Amino acid sequence: MDIKNNILETIGHTPIIRLNKVTAHLPCVVTAKVDYFNPGHSIKDRMALKMVEVAEKEGKLKPGGTIIECTSGNTGMGLALAAIVKGYKCIFATTDKQSKEKIDILRAVGAEVIVCPTNVEPEDPRSYYSVAKQLAKEISNSYHFNQYDNLANRLAHYETTGPEIWNQTEGKITHLVCTAGTGGTVTGTAQFLKEKNPNVQIWAIDVYGSLLTKYFRTGEIDMNEVHPYVSEGFGEDFVPGNYDMSVIDHFEQVTDKDGAIMARRLAKEEGLFCGYSAGSCVQGLLQLADRLKPEDLVVCILHDHGSRYVGKVYNDEWMKAKGFLE
Repeated sequence: MDIKNNILETIGHTPIIRLNKVTAHLPCVVTAKVDYFNPGHSIKDRMALKMVEVAEKEGKLKPGGTIIECTSGNTGMGLALAAIVKGYKCIFATTDKQSKEKIDILRAVGAEVIVCPTNVEPEDPRSYYSVAKQLAKEISNSYHFNQYDNLANRLAHYETTGPEIWNQTEGKITHLVCTAGTGGTVTGTAQFLKEKNPNVQIWAIDVYGSLLTKYFRTGEIDMNEVHPYVSEGFGEDFVPGNYDMSVIDHFEQVTDKDGAIMARRLAKEEGLFCGYSAGSCVQGLLQLADRLKPEDLVVCILHDHGSRYVGKVYNDEWMKAKGFLE
């Protein structure tokens, strides 16, 4: 009988689905690795489980302990699923720009959630980074996972996402397109694909208001690049330790508006009810259309499910208030 022992055994092995309408004008085949098929409805399930397993192996997470993390929602969901199965408590710090749905979902699976202001420096004691660090100091038998600098993050994608894409495309992938946040997905997947074929192009999609693109191009951390944006789940105001820029070939920035509109198009034209970053990922690819050739095979990573964004991207009033819809 094919019966899973628990929900964690259903993580990974997500489908690659061809895009037909939104990319119809492109000269090549464009596909999507749709990772909302994971049980927590996002690609972050992969790295959350891996981080827990590594922390257990290293003795940093002990029986009955408390998982502490700063998260925009999806990593928290993955960690919460692992905590339920393995018997841990969870406390998550998140930001006030995240959708209400994400916060409610985390609480629904038993996590304590602390909402912190978005528009403060990372070092500010009110930031969700600082709050998570402080909680880890104050709470005994706890561990702060720090997904940004925790290399188990990118290891998860080196071990699972990369090999899955390689096998599903029979090694014919020519381009990987992925939004860039903590750096784990884009770096880990790229490291595996580049080992298999150094000619595979890795295109990282960023948002205006993030400093990652300029850092990639110049090596300079320019805080003048940083300003508030409403896109969720990618872009950064610092450079996480998970990045290895040597395996990335290009960074492309997308506006909040264009990413949101493309997410809605994916839902209506492809039947793919995805999150904000998925729209930005595909929009970034379209901005680079002139670089594509007929023989190319593109894989875009669609990170999470649209149910996290029904009060924002998929809400007409919110879209109008932001000036994204007439």
